[in-house]
Amino acid sequence: MAVVFEKTKALTDVPFHYCPGCTHGIVHRLVAEVLDELGVVGQTVGVASVGCSVFSYNYFNCDMVQAAHGRAPAVATGIKRAVPENVVFTYQGDGDLAAIGMAETVHAATRGENITVIFINNAIYGMTGGQMAPTSLPGQITQTSPYGRDTATAGHPIRVCELLSTLSGTALAQRVTVDSVKNVNIAKKAIKKGFQNQIDKKGYSIIEVVSTCPTNWGLTPEESMKWLRENMLEYYPLGVYKDIDAEGGDK
Repeated sequence: MAVVFEKTKALTDVPFHYCPGCTHGIVHRLVAEVLDELGVVGQTVGVASVGCSVFSYNYFNCDMVQAAHGRAPAVATGIKRAVPENVVFTYQGDGDLAAIGMAETVHAATRGENITVIFINNAIYGMTGGQMAPTSLPGQITQTSPYGRDTATAGHPIRVCELLSTLSGTALAQRVTVDSVKNVNIAKKAIKKGFQNQIDKKGYSIIEVVSTCPTNWGLTPEESMKWLRENMLEYYPLGVYKDIDAEGGDK
């Protein structure tokens, strides 16, 4: 019998711990498949963040390092500079990357560090119980914004791809989602390009994945996908915000 599909060898056999309807598992699989297809699993080092994905080191079949909260870009920078022949990526949530880790993120990008960043944006702090995140939407109800996010006091949500696309060291800034087969395929292509950019020494690549958090949104998995499409994608439009290949170089 012909094999139509099999699990990538770049994932371990450890069962995912994520909540039903969470899209971390889909993104893990896409990252692993890309590493497998590029033939770089044996030379890859992943940097796990603090957040729901903190246990990602249990799932990827490559070397993994656990970074302190928000410091994944700094750790990845050190690894890549020490062993530049290795492929290095970070896997971070919005609290880790866009709050405590924003300085590391911006400076790694502006320096053009040759790393690949997988950024999960679910507009809330997942691991710690559903507090407002830097990416929570205006009016969004969370544990720390029970009346909805008030932009007059809490400011506006951060659009990370738009921000990083203005920096000269950024080679790729693309926002994707995984709510459908079509979008899963687009996301995989973006992730693969982010890793290929690193192999080709083009600089910093970030792939932002607009994601769900059914548990802390207080929705079913099906409802959370609907909420993502009707609310998050309006504020966080999908697309390529910077691609030096398409632009013919940095401007």
